[in-house]
Amino acid sequence: MSLRVSEQYLQGFVTAEEYKQVEESAAKALATVIKGDGAGNDFLGWRYLPDVPDKEEYARIKSAAEKIKGMCDALVVIGIGGSYLGARAAIEYCLGTNYNAFAKKNGAPEIYFVGKDLSASTITETLELLKGKEVCLNVISKSGTTTEPAIAFRIFREWMENKYGEKAAERIFVTTDKARGKLKEFSTEKGYETFVVPDDVGGRFSVLSPVGLLPIACAGIDIDEMISGALDARTAYTAKDSLYENDCLKYAAIRNILYAKGRKVEVLASYEPSLNMTAEWWKQLYGESEGKGKKGIFPASVCFTTDLHSLGQFIQDGTPVLFETVIDLKTPAHKVTVPFDASDCDGLNFIANKDLHDVNRTAFMATAMAHTEGDVPNIVLEIDSRSAYDFGYAVFFFELACAVSGYMLGVNPFDQPGVEGYKKNMFALLGKPGAQFDEIRAKLAEKM
Repeated sequence: MSLRVSEQYLQGFVTAEEYKQVEESAAKALATVIKGDGAGNDFLGWRYLPDVPDKEEYARIKSAAEKIKGMCDALVVIGIGGSYLGARAAIEYCLGTNYNAFAKKNGAPEIYFVGKDLSASTITETLELLKGKEVCLNVISKSGTTTEPAIAFRIFREWMENKYGEKAAERIFVTTDKARGKLKEFSTEKGYETFVVPDDVGGRFSVLSPVGLLPIACAGIDIDEMISGALDARTAYTAKDSLYENDCLKYAAIRNILYAKGRKVEVLASYEPSLNMTAEWWKQLYGESEGKGKKGIFPASVCFTTDLHSLGQFIQDGTPVLFETVIDLKTPAHKVTVPFDASDCDGLNFIANKDLHDVNRTAFMATAMAHTEGDVPNIVLEIDSRSAYDFGYAVFFFELACAVSGYMLGVNPFDQPGVEGYKKNMFALLGKPGAQFDEIRAKLAEKM
């Protein structure tokens, strides 16, 4: 297995008896996911994505990626939430945070993400970066009416049409519903090449569908390798229903044990900035899946050692409501040796000639020791490398553990009933017509 759970820093926090108490619940939750007979079972299609159910579309994704790489200096990906987080997480995981600086060298376009916010600065600065470049768009939205990406698509579509005229249609690729919705209708009218957002896959589970695979492939990442990792993870983590033999099940069980003991916040920690967007994807996955019915573990993230100088104090000595899940990367993407300095002006010659990755892992071990001594449980997830294979493996691990954990918690892991409230209020304030919005405007006026 390329991802493993280490309990080294859980001693004193989770007991053998507590494992026994949740063993049956964990096995039952896994069976519910596998059988597909639980709440939200119409959104279990992510289980089959590693099978590449539509091989024709999979081939079209590869073909479109090669076309985009051949004709464009930059790809603008328009989407929000699950429509962009998984792809960006994969790109930074495999290629690093400075992927755009090396794109040309790697034979790939620069990739920019918009439609994820309503900031005028994001739009303006991205358009400035695109000046003088050949550009393609990939807009990702099941309905086409989600506010943030819809506004971005209006702006960038106008920019593309002003730049390329009728040929703009050849450069716009749309990932949307298979047969219905405003964006699908518009794409058919305009002649855009389209890819399918599966009906049975929620946005936060969609990274291994065309939603994530097209931009990932455009970045030059081997999506065959990524899918292979997810397939192997599914084989490994669905074969056994004992948490003593299934690390995915064990992770879900430990989270629920700690939650029952008052640990309401989970902090995902890594020691590599290239994993920061993976943490952002993870936060949506778990926050949107578990946070309902006044239940759930709040997902947060930190990047060490950087955040040890800002949040380390609170994590170790603050209100005891959190636990850490630490990603321990075993094999670094690069090798750097700390040089010897004859003057030893910084007093660090004791680490001269050491590999920087070893120093980084030493920081991890020292921090884990300090935090556990400060009464903060640490789950450690050992990951082999930053390969596409290992990213795909980790994606399926986290998705399956999320589904199991949600069922153990007693919630539907696949709906998100609370995300519509702000949209209704915003539309009312912006003056969208309709009796419903008139009522909301009246209520809001009383609060102002």
